[in-house]
Amino acid sequence: MVLRPRLPKITNLTTFLASSASPVFRTLSSPAYESITFYNADRYVVWHGAMKYKIQAPGSNDTWSLVSFHHLMNVIGNRWVYKIKCCANGIIEHYKAWLVARGFNQQEDIDYSKTFSHVIKQATIRLVFSIVVSCIWKINQLNIHNAFLNGTLDEEVHMQQLPSFINSILFSHVCRLHKFLYGLKQAPQAWYTHLSDYHFSIGFCALKIDSLLFILFMGANIFYLLVCINDILLTGSNSTLLN
Repeated sequence: MVLRPRLPKITNLTTFLASSASPVFRTLSSPAYESITFYNADRYVVWHGAMKYKIQAPGSNDTWSLVSFHHLMNVIGNRWVYKIKCCANGIIEHYKAWLVARGFNQQEDIDYSKTFSHVIKQATIRLVFSIVVSCIWKINQLNIHNAFLNGTLDEEVHMQQLPSFINSILFSHVCRLHKFLYGLKQAPQAWYTHLSDYHFSIGFCALKIDSLLFILFMGANIFYLLVCINDILLTGSNSTLLN
């Protein structure tokens, strides 16, 4: 689908002047609650470290490049989502941060062509689980880290630089995204395409009534693979082949 050209408009781009920003003094104490805003979280070393780790994590390289701002650009914002991961006994294990693009500022047929729901149907989950229980099958659970960083972004998407991580020299530039981020309208479709192409190449087929359930037949054995965003459940009739 060919995207329509963008009409000139007044942008609401906010430029963060890193050179004139006040220094941030961070506390070493570990908060016992999840921060809601960036400015609250950035006061803590642990939350700042979690954000820095996410930016520098394997697979995050070449996620974006800095380009000069133009008035025809639709520059979307971003925000951080924070989560405290605890052990079974309630002790804090680590602090996690996710970078989310404000995709609600994207315009259909200009910034993206189509969307996709990457949440498997509850009826499908109940059906597979009933088979697993009745047949006493084993279930393997997988989690794909930075799932949306897989694949290449074809459309031009521009995003504001991240507060507290603004380039001190190119502070008036914006980020040209090369990979997908959570929150982008086209990210779920791209992630599903990347994932399904691989599964199809190794023999899986997708269920027509729920494309997030993949089935593989190997002789007398059958395997089910369920996808929900970046979480995967794999089960089947042969536990040896499953492993």
